[in-house]
Amino acid sequence: MITSDEQHQAASPAATTEDIQKGWNELKLRVEQLEADLGALQQENKALRVLLERAIEHRQKSHSELVNILTTLVSKLPVNDIGVIISKLVEHNTNVSQVLGAMTKVTDEAELPQPEILKTLDRTKRDLLAAAKQAAAELAKLDPPLERELLESLSTDPELFFSPRMVRANRCFAKGQVPRERVIREFGEESLLFFKDMTTDAKLNPRPKPEEVVLAFRNDFETLIQQEAAWLPSKRPHLEALYQQIQRSKAHTGQARAQKNAFQRLSFVIELLHYYEHQNTEAPDVIFAQRLPTLVEQLGVAGAQAPLDEKLIQQVEALSAFVINPDHWLMIVNNVGKGGGAGKTLKYVLRLRGERVAELNQVVTEFVRHMIPPPPETPPSSQVLAPVLRLLRPEVQRRVAKAIMHYDRIPKADAKALGKALGAELGLASLEEEAPAQNALSPEAERQQAWAKIKELIARRTDAAAIASVIRDRLHAKYDADEIRQSWITLTESDPMSLIRICCQLPYRADGKTDPIARTVMETYVTRMTHEKYASTYHKIVNSLRTMFHAKADSPTLLNFVALVKWASSDAALRLCADVGMPEPAH
Repeated sequence: MITSDEQHQAASPAATTEDIQKGWNELKLRVEQLEADLGALQQENKALRVLLERAIEHRQKSHSELVNILTTLVSKLPVNDIGVIISKLVEHNTNVSQVLGAMTKVTDEAELPQPEILKTLDRTKRDLLAAAKQAAAELAKLDPPLERELLESLSTDPELFFSPRMVRANRCFAKGQVPRERVIREFGEESLLFFKDMTTDAKLNPRPKPEEVVLAFRNDFETLIQQEAAWLPSKRPHLEALYQQIQRSKAHTGQARAQKNAFQRLSFVIELLHYYEHQNTEAPDVIFAQRLPTLVEQLGVAGAQAPLDEKLIQQVEALSAFVINPDHWLMIVNNVGKGGGAGKTLKYVLRLRGERVAELNQVVTEFVRHMIPPPPETPPSSQVLAPVLRLLRPEVQRRVAKAIMHYDRIPKADAKALGKALGAELGLASLEEEAPAQNALSPEAERQQAWAKIKELIARRTDAAAIASVIRDRLHAKYDADEIRQSWITLTESDPMSLIRICCQLPYRADGKTDPIARTVMETYVTRMTHEKYASTYHKIVNSLRTMFHAKADSPTLLNFVALVKWASSDAALRLCADVGMPEPAH
């Protein structure tokens, strides 16, 4: 029997010697061509490696020279800051050299050094995962009315915290309610008689989805369950236990507060871990300006009327260790206390408890304004202020007490007496002796303080003529380019109508004469207004003037402002009139 291989051999004729010789020559030519191409590629790789090594060597030298230049520059900074900055520069230069050196000697097994920020991120993720497990375990020990399996699942997969089932369970936990599907799953539909529907409404929500319905125990549950003696005896103890769990969670007790505390810490940790895992898709302002500030306020404030507790504040500060970027933590703190009250007090306490507080004088001033309301309200006593200030470091306490002694919203005598009493309450000595040093501010700090008061006058809708008079006095006292620039910035931060009205009053003194520096100031304002850097401010001014023109073409404020612009620059006035849509001013 002939096999398939034999049939194949029989079908293909044997190659002749001539064919073999011809194919051998072609194969030889092809191998020679491949060898020539391989040699050319090797030469090209060698040339590229030489270029790469030369570029890396040049980069190392230029970077070292740059670090030397920066080191020379920072040597002119204050002595306290030089050591830290230079050490960071040297460390950075060393890391760059190591990375560039690894690039020239890289092999398949070699690994480039990992950036410090990535190491910190990986370490923070591990710490957050461990903290989530710990918070979930603590919450489970407190016997909350949450399903045990949901809490246990968070230890292995924190992302389940954002699942629809867990989100509904969390909302029900906060409100003392139960999801309908849980009631049916654990007790059956016959148990619905013990609950009232909190979702279905004949007008607002007549047909909700079954998975969206939440229930609450009826007020007469204890009486009703005694009447239903025939109801499933095997499920009765579990239902009564769930009822007791919810009642304990809703009560104003230490256990209920501990449950809320553990849940808020768990929420904070998982929200932050979710952001670090999904930084490419999650917006930082949503997490750090909206979600986390709410959790921080709930965690740090025991109640609307309750005083701040240092233990709760320490818990909040412990959470700050998980926030890698200091600016993100500052964003969280700045968005705490939007509703005022104890939450706003917590915001300033968290700011002032930091090791290094940016713009400390301004924060202290705002803190004093928050704690001491202006007349006609009665200022708080030193006994009320002292517990809050005890949460701060002694040096910050001293700054706040001295700021109260110079507080300008209450009578000077009352402010001085309150500051002294507070110092005695806190055990701060020699406040009055150090008071003159408080006035010895740096020129920049004094400028910021002066313009902050003007900004406050604008915010309080003070008469434009009065604000213009204060600005003129300030410019006469400190007449330089920085002061004029600061005055323009202050005006641009107000609404456009306030800017227009104040500029209309700025040149005219109380005696009716024109201020001698007014033209220079207005020329500076007009130059800045028409510059592309302040395009947004210019558009706001044009929109306000256009509205005034359509409402009343002969408005004195409109005509006066255009005349002042023309006084400073005819070209700017022509452009302004064209953009507003009004006739050109008369020559």
